[in-house]
Amino acid sequence: MDTMMKGEDSEEVEIDLEDSSDPEEYDNGTEPEMLWRAPPALESEENIHTSTLVEISDTKPLINVRDPRGINDCLKVTFEDVIAEPVSVRSGDRVWIWSHALFEVSRVWIYRIVTVLLAIPVSVISGLLFAILSCFHIWMVGPCVQCVSIGTRWLQSLWNVVLSIIVRPLLLSAGKCCGGFSVHLAKE
Repeated sequence: MDTMMKGEDSEEVEIDLEDSSDPEEYDNGTEPEMLWRAPPALESEENIHTSTLVEISDTKPLINVRDPRGINDCLKVTFEDVIAEPVSVRSGDRVWIWSHALFEVSRVWIYRIVTVLLAIPVSVISGLLFAILSCFHIWMVGPCVQCVSIGTRWLQSLWNVVLSIIVRPLLLSAGKCCGGFSVHLAKE
C-alpha cells in the first residue's frame, strides 16, 4: 500500500466503466462521470506479472486481515484465558508446557479440520439464503411497500394536517405552560 501513495506529483489514472457504444453521447462538452479512480502504477522492481488493478482492487480478499470489522473479537482465546493455576497450587513445569502446547495444537488443528468440512457448505447455504432474501426483498417487498405508499398518500396528507392543526399547537402550548416551572432541590 505504501507504493501507491509515494510522490505527490504523480497523476491519477481514471478508468471509465460506462458503455462507450454511443460516441455522440458526450457531445455537450462535459466529461463522463468516472466511476472508479486508481492511483497510477509506479514503476518498481516488484512483481511485473501482477496487474496494478488487481493489487488495489476492493474485491481482492484481505488475506492478512480476515476480521477487519472485529466481528469475532470474543473468540480471541488463549491458553491462559481457559486454564489458570493459582500461586498456591501448581503443577510441574513440564506438565504446564505440554498442556499449553497440546491446547494450542488441538485448537488450531481441530478448527482447521472443522473448517474444511463445514466452510464450503455453510458458504454455499449462506450465499443461497442471502440471494433468495435479496430477490424476495427487491422483487416482492419493495414493490408492495411502494404500492401501499402510493395508495395511502391521501392518508399521509391527512395525518400531516391533523398533526399540524391539532397536535402541534396543543403540545406547543403545553410546553410553554410547563416551561415556566422550575424545580430547586434543597437539602434540609
